[in-house]
Amino acid sequence: VLITGTSINGIGFETARVLAKYANLVIITGYNSERQAIIKEVPGANIRQLVLDLSSLAAVRKAAAEVNAYAEPLHVLINNAAAPAGKFKLTVDNLETQIATDHIGPFLFTKLLVPKLLAARAESYTPRVVIVASLAHTFGSGIDLNMVANADPVKYKGSHNYFQAKSANILFGRELSKRAGGKLNAFSLHPGRA
Repeated sequence: VLITGTSINGIGFETARVLAKYANLVIITGYNSERQAIIKEVPGANIRQLVLDLSSLAAVRKAAAEVNAYAEPLHVLINNAAAPAGKFKLTVDNLETQIATDHIGPFLFTKLLVPKLLAARAESYTPRVVIVASLAHTFGSGIDLNMVANADPVKYKGSHNYFQAKSANILFGRELSKRAGGKLNAFSLHPGRA
């Protein structure tokens, strides 16, 4: 199981903590403190850390190559990481940070890991991708591809980009599942409100 976005006390951390009790290997993209906290609670847990910067396409490719080189199979990918809405900022790839981190990075990461996920398929098990989206997508007006391609600091609204990213997450999950033709299941979910 690979989980992105595992900050302590967040959804990804709690997911990793619970799965560590049952999974042979849990790969997290958090920091050493998260790993140590899980191992303290689940002493026999096999937790592996992965360096992943979703705002950099080169870093995403590097992390995916590392995972693809692991001897262990990958049965589940949980795309949980997201950037908080903030001031306008471009990534090293000249993409707006919110959309890059919340959708484009996870999209590429998933695409690069699909062959490894499919290799884990068995008669009794279908690999899966879980995408943490949000009902907040309903507050937006869809996806403005022009804005994604030509980020404009004057027109930037962090919340709008978050809504677009979450809409893109949902559409990606649907299309991934459809294209996999039953060989891989993809789900998007709303984590609830606190």
